[in-house]
Amino acid sequence: MNLRLQPVQVATGSDDQESHLVFHEDFLVAILVQLSDQHMTDAGKWFLEAGFGRVDDMNAPLFEDLDEAQAWILEQLSCQP
Repeated sequence: MNLRLQPVQVATGSDDQESHLVFHEDFLVAILVQLSDQHMTDAGKWFLEAGFGRVDDMNAPLFEDLDEAQAWILEQLSCQP
């Protein structure tokens, strides 16, 4: 399974600037946002702003980098319903 990331700006209402739409097989499955300095010790980590289908998880962890976030998304997509 491959993911495709597309940089985008998301109006999060905070200073978080860098974001990516995450596509799998041409379907939007997630929106990832990198946390800004206002998040102190979590600055630079990635947050699942929105997940769709199997990636919809209100308790998703914070991710150290995009590779970790993508691995988690792929794991969610591979789970049986």
